[in-house]
Amino acid sequence: MKLSLDRIVAKYPNAARSALIPMLQDVQANVGYVSREAMQRIARHLGLSTVKVFGVASFYNQFRFQAPGRFVIQVCRGTACHVKGSLRLLQNLQRELKVLPGQTTRDGVFTLEVVACIGACGLAPVICVNGEFHAGVTPEKLPKILAQYRKQAEAA
Repeated sequence: MKLSLDRIVAKYPNAARSALIPMLQDVQANVGYVSREAMQRIARHLGLSTVKVFGVASFYNQFRFQAPGRFVIQVCRGTACHVKGSLRLLQNLQRELKVLPGQTTRDGVFTLEVVACIGACGLAPVICVNGEFHAGVTPEKLPKILAQYRKQAEAA
């Protein structure tokens, strides 16, 4: 069950500065990203400046500051995937989606991310879309994979 910002803050009734990262993580897990509103709310709750909260959040690459697309595509760039051609996959995705890693397509359907290692080295090269792994991906397979998710987005 996803929690609202009010419910997340309420989980930390007498929170101190040490609760900052857990609160940011809760927001990210429940909302999908850390909005300006969330940072302001957390700052007020903890008695910190919004600038301080943003400074901490922006230090860690686990936090997003924009809503992710409906489908988050993670391209593994670990050693096994690299050797098996994940750079070409990444380049093809960037060209096809017209975004760079960390960005979301204009229609809000896809967000492209690069990860150091997904942990599925025996299946290289691998991409993961919203937790669903696609193994042995080639540039020729990408259009079919993307079409599958586009169809889901249109059906919703």
